[in-house]
This record gives sequence, structure tokens and C-alpha cells, in this order.
Amino acid sequence: MLRLPAVAGQFYPASPRELSSLVRQCLRQESPALKERVKGCLVPHAGYVYSGNVAGAVFARIEIPEKVIILGVRHFPRGENAAILSDGAWRTPLGDLPIDVHLAQACKEQCQVLREDAIAHAQEHSLEVQLPFLQALRPAAKFVPIALGAIKFEELQEIGEAIARVITSSQEEILLLVTSDLNHYEDDLITRKKDAMAIAQLEAMDPRGLYDACRSGSISMCGLGPSVAALVALRALGARHGETLMHATSAAISGDYRRVVGYAGLIFN
Repeated sequence: MLRLPAVAGQFYPASPRELSSLVRQCLRQESPALKERVKGCLVPHAGYVYSGNVAGAVFARIEIPEKVIILGVRHFPRGENAAILSDGAWRTPLGDLPIDVHLAQACKEQCQVLREDAIAHAQEHSLEVQLPFLQALRPAAKFVPIALGAIKFEELQEIGEAIARVITSSQEEILLLVTSDLNHYEDDLITRKKDAMAIAQLEAMDPRGLYDACRSGSISMCGLGPSVAALVALRALGARHGETLMHATSAAISGDYRRVVGYAGLIFN
């Protein structure tokens, strides 16, 4: 199937020329001479005007292989709680990015929690907004889209362990990309405090700690599920350290410090 863009013209420009220019602008802030190979990364997924620079700080820093597994959010209450697509392509204004059929099938075989489902992906923006960065930096890339809704910790652990088995068994390099925004719609000071609590658990690579901190601390991190599953997978793959490259809130752009969203960009090795 061909998954058409759902948020072009909203979260990012619908014009190919404008989109390419904005992606380059987001990447330009940090262009190291030598890209870093990482096991995984976390990037936000708001509109590019708000969080594009945070995402760009990560994408500009890392070497992106030709195979990427993206763990995103199921923001809308439709479709499966753990939804994967295993064939076809996703279209953006920059062209079509194919799904890696064999890699997606391996994920499904390793994890019975994952269900084939186009409904959960149809309007979901969290994965879509990552694709123009991949297209700009690695035009030959293929990916596997996975969207996770409200799932118990044990199921997230199962998903993470399955993804780790898939990556371990592959002969090719695979990037695990997880996307989440941080605290939502409180004032800037509270959001920064809550974001710091979540970031501390991400840097410590503690999936249970992150899950419990967000639950007990009322941290409205929309990608809690994907982040927990990713940390489980990355720990199984031998990663031991998360590094925050950039943190910001929407107040920097909107000027509204009363009701903000937090964004962070991290790499894991």
C-alpha cells in the first residue's frame, strides 16, 4: 500500500522546495565533520517550526544507515495498540520512502503483540515528520513503521526484547529511532522540571524508571510507550548511555510561557 502524507502543509511544508530548504536549515545548526554511529536516538515530532531544530541537532550528528526501525506514537484512539505496516511505501513531498518488507516481517515474527494495521497509521504524524530528514540524509533508506498506543509495561518490554532480537540477528546495521515529545501544556517552569525528570531516566537508560517517573510525576510524555520499548531494546543491544544533545520548549517560538510542550533530542550508545 501507498501511505499518503497526512500532515504535509501543517507540520511541515507541502512544497518540495520549501521542505528541502527547511530540513537543511534544521540540520545546519550542527554539522560535525565526522558523523557518529549510534545504536538509537530520540527525536521530537511537533511541527518543524517548533521542534525541527531539536530533531535536526540529532539527525545532523548521527550516521544514518539504510535500515531504520521507527517507534512512534498512536495519538488517536483508532486501530491496534501496537500497529506495524510491513509492505508498501510512505509518500512525502520529497518522494516515496519504502518499507523494508523483510525487516518488518522479522519484527512481526519475533513479537506477537505487533499487529498489521493501516488504520492506526493513517493520520499519525509522529512517524511521518521523521521521514523528510531520512530522505534528505539517506535517500536509499528503508524503514519499518511501528505506532504504539497505551500499552502495559510488560507488553512494551516484550516489544523491546523482540526488536533487539531482530537487530541482533541482522547482518546489516539498523538504527532504532524513537520519537516523543515531553511534557504537555503546563507552564514553562513546570515543564522544564518535569522534562528534566524524564530526561534523567532516558540518559540512565532505565525503562522502568522512565515508566514510573512519568506515571507518578504526571509527566505527559506522549511517546512514553515507544521510549520504554526502545530503552529495553537498546539495553539488550549493549547500549548503556543516553546523551542529550538539545532540549527546548515551544515557548522559544510561540512566546507563550503559560502553556508549552517540551522537546528533547538524545542519542544512545
